[in-house]
Amino acid sequence: MAEPKTNAMRLLDRKKIEYRVHSYPHGEEAVDGLTVARITGQDPARVFKTLVARSVDGRIFVFVIPVAAEMDLRKAAKAAGAKSVALVHVAELPGLTGYVRGGCSPVGMKKQYPVFFHSSMEELDSVLVSAGKIGWQIELSPADLLAYTGGKIADLISED
Repeated sequence: MAEPKTNAMRLLDRKKIEYRVHSYPHGEEAVDGLTVARITGQDPARVFKTLVARSVDGRIFVFVIPVAAEMDLRKAAKAAGAKSVALVHVAELPGLTGYVRGGCSPVGMKKQYPVFFHSSMEELDSVLVSAGKIGWQIELSPADLLAYTGGKIADLISED
């Protein structure tokens, strides 16, 4: 499979940020993150999904959490300094981010929204996030990802 250069990859290249590309077979529809982790042979704790939410006052926030986890909307709102947040509808993703469901990356969105990463990311040497296209992931250091996005670390997930 020839490696595409997604917008996220081009932006990282421009900043000379090192990353590795991982690809996986897919159809037209996005596959869930646990399946992506399994297909690519990765520990699900290292594979992160990107969720986009809107606060009651209309602000957009990006939350990046491990694929096996569920986001706690109250914790996400607290991290963002919002009264409450709700996930945006899948149909809104392309207009807000430039990405589709399953290919939404915290790198290279149409607009730079505040980004919050789950605190487990700090314990990892590298993490995988979408490269901005279904079927493609980028692996990079948490420090580089935080620095590039201006992201913050927060407790964002529901505890079982």
